Amino acid sequence: MIKGLIFDLDGVIVDTAKYHFLAWKSLAEELGIPFSIADNERLKGVSRMASLEIILELGQKSFLPEQKEELCTRKNDLYLTYIHQMKREEIFPGVREFIENAKREGYLISLGSSSANAGLILDKLQIRELFDAIVDGTVVAIAKPEPDIFMKGAELLGLPCRQCIVFEDSVAGIEAAHRAGMAAVGIGTKELLPEADIHLSGYLDITIEKLINDIRRYK
Repeated sequence: MIKGLIFDLDGVIVDTAKYHFLAWKSLAEELGIPFSIADNERLKGVSRMASLEIILELGQKSFLPEQKEELCTRKNDLYLTYIHQMKREEIFPGVREFIENAKREGYLISLGSSSANAGLILDKLQIRELFDAIVDGTVVAIAKPEPDIFMKGAELLGLPCRQCIVFEDSVAGIEAAHRAGMAAVGIGTKELLPEADIHLSGYLDITIEKLINDIRRYK
């Protein structure tokens, strides 16, 4: 029986991916590395340092560990300039209502994001109170596709992994959910997320009851 819902943040609750892209692109340009939207797809669900490594690989550049830390800090500073300007209305349509419906039905809710800025984003969207547990990059440093973030979320909810489902928009996140023993709802198309158990294009006109029934039907 499903009792817990674990949500990724970027691309699942709000579109901060565009801000990550702008920050990484700005940093890449400073380093003389071409960086496109297609390149940015490789960074989805990946930690900050791992993302930097991908960009440096694209430019065939190498830096000392302390220089990489400085570059990651630089990227985060650029990203935060965008995040501090976020508005409550940037939350995806229907997300708040869907989570509120699930809570009324007795489901526990956790965030499972590798972002170290997740708390700030939740505050900007004014939805922190919707979550019974928050697991982000400040709590678990091991990035997806390792399952640690989702396993920690289940632990904080007091639930076994098999009683939780994950909402994800990245291939790495879907893999992490399955490695944790959880069903995975792909926020996106089957073509982009072929391993997801079911797919949602959005949260409008969907209830937790219908979603659970769909998972049972297709699993």
